[in-house]
Amino acid sequence: MDIVLIMDDSFVVSRLTGPAAVVFDHSEADNQLGASVFWSTRSGAFGGEQAMVEYWQVKRGGGFRGILEIIPEAS
Repeated sequence: MDIVLIMDDSFVVSRLTGPAAVVFDHSEADNQLGASVFWSTRSGAFGGEQAMVEYWQVKRGGGFRGILEIIPEAS
């Protein structure tokens, strides 16, 4: 399973500890969770946020992956 995360620019991965940190360590996520996790901040998304989503949506053999967008509620 591939997971692509686009985080706010204020996100700092070095502040994470414990299980949350595993998600943002590609090798550990693969070993412990069985998922290939790729992530970027919004400003670091190659070609922009929309371009990154569109790139990851296309499967190697053609066709498309489903994309799920999760937006937290404003507090």
